[in-house]
Amino acid sequence: MTQSRKIVLAYSGGLDTSVILHWLVAQGHQVVTFTANLGQQEDWQEEDWEEFQGRAYTVGASQTYVEDLREEFVTQFIFPAIRANAVYEGRYLLGTSLARPLTARAQVQIARREQAQALAHGATGKGNDQVRFEFTYQALAPDLEVYAPWRDPEFLAAFQGRPDLLRYARRNNIPVKASRRKPWSTDANLMHISYEAGELEDPRRTPRESMFTLTRSPRRAPNQETVLEITFHQGDPVRVVNRSDGAVRDSSLGLFAYLNAVGGLNGIGRVDMVENRFVGIKSRGVYETPAGTILHLAHRDLEGVTLDREVMHLRDSLMPRFAELVYYGLWFSPEMEVLRALLDKSQEYVTGTVTVGLYKGNVTIKGRASPVSLYDQDLASMDRAGGFTPTDSTGFIRTHAQRLRASALRARRGEGRP
Repeated sequence: MTQSRKIVLAYSGGLDTSVILHWLVAQGHQVVTFTANLGQQEDWQEEDWEEFQGRAYTVGASQTYVEDLREEFVTQFIFPAIRANAVYEGRYLLGTSLARPLTARAQVQIARREQAQALAHGATGKGNDQVRFEFTYQALAPDLEVYAPWRDPEFLAAFQGRPDLLRYARRNNIPVKASRRKPWSTDANLMHISYEAGELEDPRRTPRESMFTLTRSPRRAPNQETVLEITFHQGDPVRVVNRSDGAVRDSSLGLFAYLNAVGGLNGIGRVDMVENRFVGIKSRGVYETPAGTILHLAHRDLEGVTLDREVMHLRDSLMPRFAELVYYGLWFSPEMEVLRALLDKSQEYVTGTVTVGLYKGNVTIKGRASPVSLYDQDLASMDRAGGFTPTDSTGFIRTHAQRLRASALRARRGEGRP
């Protein structure tokens, strides 16, 4: 990007985006920074946003924006994923994947407000986030230019990796917290904290216990079980009651933050996996997702008593596709719009309360109840008929076994047997 532009940069305040900000200003561009507050503070300590913006101005930003999108993140992105039971490759609850389309959408809105000509991000050329940002840009603002420094040959010639970035930051008095003391990359938001790169690139290496910031080691978790009642309405969590101490949370953001805290205390939600990036590279990631893990398991259990069998099976067949679309950055796509409408329809009767026990890294389902349950205790009982006629099963079995009988008889004829 040689001609001077007004650029809105997705700015985390970390090493990469601080250097990118300085680099762009040095190239003659006017840079506006945008930061989405998604609860991304490590250790869940509140960021001093005035000081944060001050650092951006010090580095060279012409204007800085910070928007509190935590409530929107929970209700419009995390909860739809919970309703869909979305899990990528059977393990990853999509914390980073859910955050990027919201951040990129808000960044586009700032670009419109500032009448900017371009959008920029600090995602690497090997990762998924470049795709997630840019798919959203193309879906919502196809007229704006996109600058991705980690795909710019001139930028790549100057910066091979973190050591070059750190040297540049020191040379130009750029205030950053990054150092060699934490040999891994961290990304945090309300949904999770993720760790990758550095020493974690060796898939045989066990993560240091000191790396984890949101969850206690299960070995150090309380010796007493924490029992929670989680109430859902049409698939969304609406109330959490801690039966162990009486605490109650009934706002979307409040209950999610509370589950992060109590789940983290009990060592819930750690995952260490090698996953398949969209760009075709396998990557090792370590995640802490306490609230998401608790809600996923409780929601899935409630569906057992409220979802029709065929609706559940159809939804389950579509869940991997939903998770892929989220992971690939296609939140704002025609296929996602159709899929979300179908999945949301499936949640019409997913209302009720699930009781869970948290204990040393485990979530145990202890019971469930729903005013719209399909479960009939009399009908399910082995001790009474409950209105079910057992002799009806004879015809049911014979009808459904007909194709099995036909296959068996054909095999016998092929063997020359009568």
